[in-house]
Amino acid sequence: MNDILKNYYHISDKVYDFVQETKKGLKDKFDFYDDIGSYNSLKVLNAFHQVCVEERHFIPSTGYGNNDIGREKLAELFCVIFGGERGIVSPLLTSGTHTIVMGLLGLLRPGDTLLSISGEPYDTLITSLSLSRNDGYLNEFNIKYDQVELTDDFQFDIPAITEKIKNDDTIKIAHIQRSKGYIARPALTIAQIEEVIREIRKVNKDVFITVDNCYGEFTEKKEPTQVGADVIFGSLIKNPGAGITPTGGYIIGTGKAISIIEKRFTTPSAGTELGSYAYGYRNFFQGIFLSPTVVNTALKGAILITEAFSRLGYKVSPTNDEIRSDIAQSIVFNTEEELETFIKAVQKCSPIDSNAVPFPDDQPGYDDKVIMASGSFNQGSTIELSADAPLREPYTAYFQGGLTWPHGKFGIIKAFQSLVDKGLI
Repeated sequence: MNDILKNYYHISDKVYDFVQETKKGLKDKFDFYDDIGSYNSLKVLNAFHQVCVEERHFIPSTGYGNNDIGREKLAELFCVIFGGERGIVSPLLTSGTHTIVMGLLGLLRPGDTLLSISGEPYDTLITSLSLSRNDGYLNEFNIKYDQVELTDDFQFDIPAITEKIKNDDTIKIAHIQRSKGYIARPALTIAQIEEVIREIRKVNKDVFITVDNCYGEFTEKKEPTQVGADVIFGSLIKNPGAGITPTGGYIIGTGKAISIIEKRFTTPSAGTELGSYAYGYRNFFQGIFLSPTVVNTALKGAILITEAFSRLGYKVSPTNDEIRSDIAQSIVFNTEEELETFIKAVQKCSPIDSNAVPFPDDQPGYDDKVIMASGSFNQGSTIELSADAPLREPYTAYFQGGLTWPHGKFGIIKAFQSLVDKGLI
């Protein structure tokens, strides 16, 4: 491998040896996440056996999609994997943000309040729901928004959350964002989510507890729906698609919640009985089957890059002493030049569009300019090796994904070499 890196990619011995030496001390960490990956792989396989997936479930459908057995079996499979009663798994959901917004608005009614209990949500959700404006989208439907910040050490502020829910009967949803988004904090763990759900249920048994599960699937042995969440949302071009599923999203939860959401997904009379896909569902089934292994690969890449940048004094989140509950790794750079050099290096080592040069630009759903490396087989697939950052201080890059370990490791080596070549480290 070293010869290829030297001859084709001009990687110096100094950079290669540094990454190799860093990797040597991570065996215990790798073993820990290998165990999680193996557990989840067998968990998914068992779900395939329970619901009896057959080749006939791969067939396409057209038009209305009446009696689409592939669509129905895929939803059943996801429910078993994630511990839900009912679900929507569909290529008609175009992104994680679309999936979350559709689900939330399916549950909310005029006069209700949406309460975010993990602080400010991800940038695209803020703009989609106009949460930062008093005259925005939710207000048009007489729906209020409120939030409770995480504590200084990134824990749920349980007293503040339960106090609000106990004293405000308009709160319909307590919403959690599991991943860090564009905030340099650790992802919220299943243990934290389980604890806050337990405390909320002591004061209100009826409020819907929803979780944005994007980037978190299969990073731990349980999912939020297995510890009491009413609904989880996710994107199929992130973890559960394994870089194979071409599009779509999922919503898994209780029968009560999904029966309400499905009316907004299609129509009140049709619910989940309609929806076709002319290309068939083979890649959807194969993606979720491979997902735990690919997530495990991405976690190893996150562990390695964390250790390497930590050694050089960069601020990282999470650290390797913290539990990982999503695949994203944040690295805080000293300058905008360092940040852009890092992002461009990830793009340069991508299998697709490696000749493209990322630059900061306006992106739909973001208030700040964003620079993004995503040379992926599926456009925007962040389970594939990728990195992105909003152009604002502190200059924080978010690195995630990697379908194979050699490619993930190479991306890290290439990033370091680019920074060294520019004299930045």
